[in-house]
Amino acid sequence: MRKLILQMQMSVDGFVGAFENHHWQLWEWGDGSAWDDELKKDFNAIFAGIDTILLSRKMVEEGYLTHWGNAARNYPRDPFYAFAQRVVDVDKVVLSDRLKTSRWERTTVASGGLPREVNALKKARGGDIAVFGGAAFASALIAAGLIDEFQLFINPAVLGEGRRIFDLGGFQKLRLLGSRAYACGMVVNRYAPAG
Repeated sequence: MRKLILQMQMSVDGFVGAFENHHWQLWEWGDGSAWDDELKKDFNAIFAGIDTILLSRKMVEEGYLTHWGNAARNYPRDPFYAFAQRVVDVDKVVLSDRLKTSRWERTTVASGGLPREVNALKKARGGDIAVFGGAAFASALIAAGLIDEFQLFINPAVLGEGRRIFDLGGFQKLRLLGSRAYACGMVVNRYAPAG
């Protein structure tokens, strides 16, 4: 069965989004990324095993697919080119009750309910599935017990307040799969549910 992998940038104090407009993430969507070359290389290697991306409607409508499609066409020497090209090449699934059809290439819209749609994706043939979306989308997947692996990209920033993904109202034990620190200050922690 395929794994559903949540990749999320997070502050040291556990926030995934700031209420104020702070530029706290080392990897913003612009060209001025502060990720070091080793982190970019490792990220692209991890992402090579992904053949489907699960996206929230909001993420897609805010320009995620447009941004990476443009990056794949315009920046072939950029260290994020491999990621951008992979985003273009893989199948994308947008979970939404509001959208009825997709206007994006290699992208389908699924509206049959979160657990049903995600479990059907996991049972289908293929490589692992990456999840990209905001705090509410990630929290819903976590609360439903659908995440098989957490890849948390801890940024060297403390926000003090903001949006979280682990406000579940319950206890969940995780098992460490690996951890690596990078010269840019990012630490990537990988976890799986403990049982």
